[in-house]
Amino acid sequence: MYNPSNYFECRWQASGRLLAAYLAAQSLAMISICLLSLPEWARLLGVLLCMVHGFWVLPRHIRLTHASAFTGLRYSAEGWQLWSRAKGWQAVQLHRDSLALPFMVLVRFRLRGERGVRSVCIPGDAMAPDQHRRLRVRLKFSRRRWLAPE
Repeated sequence: MYNPSNYFECRWQASGRLLAAYLAAQSLAMISICLLSLPEWARLLGVLLCMVHGFWVLPRHIRLTHASAFTGLRYSAEGWQLWSRAKGWQAVQLHRDSLALPFMVLVRFRLRGERGVRSVCIPGDAMAPDQHRRLRVRLKFSRRRWLAPE
């Protein structure tokens, strides 16, 4: 029988597949910008924006080297929490549009006191296969997953 007070914790690391997909998408974006018939200043601006996006996203969401990168999720008596080196465990409210697929888990959440919704992508190669399966099962069948943190 399912017990909603069960403790659950998982941690993940950077994914090689996610890095490869991001670099491929960035490369295609830059190639497209360069092939379009745009003024030179617009091309430079487009390439610059792609590079700024890469400098922001790579350490925080892809390589997980930034202190504010989320690398852990747990469920306890206090509810759902995400881990980052900068702030430790933080209470979150999971959103209904979170997605748990065999090859990827997309956790959509809102931190306590914030209005905006954030996301964490956890590919299948970011953790052990059995841990990834447990995470998917926990996200799909947890009864209290949409409650706001108290």
